Amino acid sequence: MESTTSLARPPAASFTTPLAPEAAWLLDAYWRAANYLSVGQMYLYDNPLLREPLTLAHIKNLLLGHWGTTPGQNFIYTHLNRVIKQYDLDMIYVCGPGHGGPAVVAGTYLEGTYSEVYPNISQDEDGLRKLFRQFSFPGGISSHASPQTPGSIHEGGELGYSLSHAFGAVFDNPGLIVTCVIGDGEAETGPLATAWHSNKFLNPVSDGAVLPILHLNGYKISNPTVLARITPEELDQLLRGYGWTPYYVAGDDPELMHQAMAAVLDAAVEHILAIQHNARTQADLTRPRWPVIVLQSPKGWTGPKVVDGQPNEGTFRAHQVPLAVSASAPPEHLAQLESWLKSYRPEELFDAQGRLLPAIAALAPAGNRRMGANPHANGGLLLRALHLPDFCDYAVDVPTPGATQASDTGVVGRFLRDVVKLNAEPRNFRIFGPDETVSNKLEAVFEATDRQWDAGTAANDEFLAPSGAVMEMLSEHQCEGWLEGYLLTGRHGLFNSYEAFIHLVDSMFNQHAKWLKTTAEIPWRRPIASLNYLLTSTVWRQDHNGFTHQDPGFMDHVVNKKASIVRVYLPPDANCLLSVMDHCLRSRHYVNVIVAAKHPAPQWLSMDAALKHCAEGIGLWPWASTDAGQEPDAVLACCGDVPTLETLAAASILREHLPELKIRVVNVVDLLKLERSTEHPHGLPDADYDALFTRDKPVIFAFHGYPWLVHRLTYNRPNNQHLHVRGYKEEGTITTAFDMTVLNELDRYHLVMDVLDRVPSLGNKGAYLKQYLKDKLVEHKQYIYRHGEDMPEIRNWQWPASQPA
Repeated sequence: MESTTSLARPPAASFTTPLAPEAAWLLDAYWRAANYLSVGQMYLYDNPLLREPLTLAHIKNLLLGHWGTTPGQNFIYTHLNRVIKQYDLDMIYVCGPGHGGPAVVAGTYLEGTYSEVYPNISQDEDGLRKLFRQFSFPGGISSHASPQTPGSIHEGGELGYSLSHAFGAVFDNPGLIVTCVIGDGEAETGPLATAWHSNKFLNPVSDGAVLPILHLNGYKISNPTVLARITPEELDQLLRGYGWTPYYVAGDDPELMHQAMAAVLDAAVEHILAIQHNARTQADLTRPRWPVIVLQSPKGWTGPKVVDGQPNEGTFRAHQVPLAVSASAPPEHLAQLESWLKSYRPEELFDAQGRLLPAIAALAPAGNRRMGANPHANGGLLLRALHLPDFCDYAVDVPTPGATQASDTGVVGRFLRDVVKLNAEPRNFRIFGPDETVSNKLEAVFEATDRQWDAGTAANDEFLAPSGAVMEMLSEHQCEGWLEGYLLTGRHGLFNSYEAFIHLVDSMFNQHAKWLKTTAEIPWRRPIASLNYLLTSTVWRQDHNGFTHQDPGFMDHVVNKKASIVRVYLPPDANCLLSVMDHCLRSRHYVNVIVAAKHPAPQWLSMDAALKHCAEGIGLWPWASTDAGQEPDAVLACCGDVPTLETLAAASILREHLPELKIRVVNVVDLLKLERSTEHPHGLPDADYDALFTRDKPVIFAFHGYPWLVHRLTYNRPNNQHLHVRGYKEEGTITTAFDMTVLNELDRYHLVMDVLDRVPSLGNKGAYLKQYLKDKLVEHKQYIYRHGEDMPEIRNWQWPASQPA
C-alpha cells in the first residue's frame, strides 16, 4: 500500500511470528469467507456459491451498501475470534464505522449465532441465498450493525458514539472486554475525540477494559481523513497524549498482515490482562496507559484494484459499491464482479451443501464466548431489578398547600443517595451528568458515593475516587454515550442535566429511541432499563445565566418519537417528583424525561395526594377550584412547577376579586395525557378529557415549555378552539424569576387577564380588575429595576386557602 504517511511498525522485538502455517491459512480462509459473504450481501440475489456462471439475473436490481470499511472489519473480527479462544475472553464488538453492517452480519453468520436467532437463515446454500437477498432489500436489513444484528449494542449509522458506548458497557463489568473499531472518518467527530478521555474514568479493579482499534483506511465518502494524513509521529503523540499506548499494524499483504495482527493482538490482550492483574492482586492503582491498536489497511482491501481505468482499492472510490453491475452498466463489470468473488476461492471454504468447512468454522469461539451470542450485547438478559427504598419515606410534610418550601431536586437527591447505597454491591446503578450533580441540588448522593476519577487529584478536590457511582465529565455527549452503553449491557442509570443544554444530545436521544423502538419488535432482544433524564436549572430560573440557559424544547423533540417509547413528566412539587422518579427507575424500555425545579419553591400536595395525582397523571384540584362540582366558567390548567405556582396565584386573585366566578384548576404531571388514547398509551379518551376541560368553556393553560407543543398534542380535541396556551416565547435574560414569567406573559396577572378576556359575562367587574392588574405589572417593573428583586408580595406570596391538599 503506497502512502506518504505509512505507519511504522512496532519495534522488531515485539514482532514474533506467532502463527504456524496451518493456523495462518485457517485465519486467512475465515477472513476470505467473511469477505465473500460481505460482497455477496451487496450484490447477489441468487447463485450464492457461484455454482453456475454469473449472469445479470443473479444480481440485485438495486445495489446498496458500503464496501470500503468492510474487509478491514472482517479482518479484525476474524483475529478477535482467535484471541477470544486463546485467552478465554469475555468480549463484545462495537462497530463504529457507519456502514460496517456486512462485516458484523458475516461474522455472526460464520460463527453460527445469526442462524440461531434467525433459523430461516440456515447454515447452507439456501441460507446463504436468503442472507444475501435480505441485505439492503425491502423487508430485509440495513447496512449498519443494526438492532437486528446479534452482538450489536451500537448502530453506527450516525458517527461519533462508539467509544463512549464501549466504555459505558465495561463500567462495573470487570470481566468484560469491549473491542471498539473506530473508523478514521468517525474519529473526526467531536464526541469521539472527547471519548478518548474515557480512560481517565476507568477503574481497572471493578471495571472491564476497552480495546480501541483505530481503523485507518484513509478516506471518508470522498475526502481523505485527517488522522490518515498526519505524520506517524503526530498520530503517535496524539494517542500518547490522550493517555494510551499505541500498537501499530500497517500494510496490504495478507500473509504479513495476519502475522502482524496476531502479534499485536496478543501483545494488547496481555497488556490488558497485566494491568488488571496488577490492580486486582497488587493494589497497583497507578493510572494505566491502556493499549490502543492502529490498523492501517487499504480502503476496500481485496476488492477491485481498478474500475473503468480508475484506481479503486485504497481510494475513496471503494467507499460504497465499487462496481456498478446492471443492464445499463459496462458489460465487463459483471465479469469483474465474478472474478472478484472467485478471488476468495469459495470452493475452498464451503462444502457441497454450502456450509463453512468444519476446520475453518472451528476458529470461532463456542457458546456465549461468540461475540454475536455474548449476553452483554443483549443486556435485558442480564438485567436485575433495582433495589429501591420506599420513596414515601422522603416525603415533604405539606400540612396545607403552599405552607412548606423545599427544593424538589434536593429532596429527590436524598432518595437517589439511598438508591446508590442499595445497589452498590454489585453496583447496578450510576448517575451521569456534565459536572452538574451539585449544581442540580443532588449533592446528597455524595454521602453514599464519589465521582469515579482515575486522573490526578489535588488537596481541595471533593468526592473524587477511583470507584464511584457518579460519572461526570463536561460533555453531554460523553455522559449520554456512557449511560447508553451502561443500559444496553443490562444496568440502570440516570442522566441529570441543565434543561437548555440537554439539546446537545438531541441526535443521540434520537438514535437510542430508534434502537428501543426496533428492539421492542425483535423477539430475541430483551427489554432494558429505561433511559431516564432529570432536567433542571430550567428556563424559568436563570437569574444570572440569562438567555443562553433558556430552552425548554427538548420535550418537543422527544414527543416526535414513537408513543410506545417516550414519556414526559413535569411534577409540580417534591412529593410528586419522588413518585415520578420511583416510577421511572422501575420502568423498562422507555425514554423518560422528568423536568423539575432545583430552587426552593412552595409544596402543594401531601404524599397521599401526590400518590393519587401521579398515578392518574392529570387531575382536578378541588382545593384550588371554585366550581364546587358545577360547570366552570373557565378552566385554569397548568403543567410544570412555575406554571403551577402562577396558576394558583391567578386562581387566588380571582377568588378574592371575583368570588362568584366558577374556576376549575387542572394540573398535568404526565404531559402525554393530553394526547388522545388512540395516539399514545397514556392519552386520555375524549370523554375523560372533556370531563376535565369541558367541551365549550375557555381553558387558560400555563405550560412550562413552548406553547405550540400543547396545541400540537390537543389539536383534535373537541374544545381545542377554546384553548389558550401561555408558555415560553424566547423572552427574558438577566432578570428576576417573576419577571421571566411576566416577559413571557405566563405570570399570574396575564393569566387572570386571559380569563377576563374570555368570560364576557363579567362585564365592568372584569374591566376594573384588568386595570388593577395592568397597574400591578407597571409597579412590578419599577420595583425590580429599583431593588433588583421581586416585590415582597410576589416573593412572600402563599396560597390563602387552608384546606388540606
